[in-house]
Amino acid sequence: MKARIYRPARNAMQSGKGKSRSWLLVFEPEVPRSIDPLMGYTSSTDMAQQVRLSFETQEEAEAYAQRNGIPYDVQPAHDPTPKRVSYPDNFRSDRKTPWTH
Repeated sequence: MKARIYRPARNAMQSGKGKSRSWLLVFEPEVPRSIDPLMGYTSSTDMAQQVRLSFETQEEAEAYAQRNGIPYDVQPAHDPTPKRVSYPDNFRSDRKTPWTH
């Protein structure tokens, strides 16, 4: 049962950083999902897919995996690059792209 440790990216639909500061330990699927013949739902018999453990730091997540003998892979965190934009720059006369309606 292999696990993946990562820090989730922020939600693309919002500008906030909620739920993107903690590190998650998620188990990789061992059994592929199957389609229910009656209703057409996708399901799996692997209950470990439902487990998501959150930690404050990457080191805590790695220590937990090592203590419990769980093989894991760590994905590096993707920190966004801040883009400094000023509102008056939209109306400058020397813009690189012309401002049109």
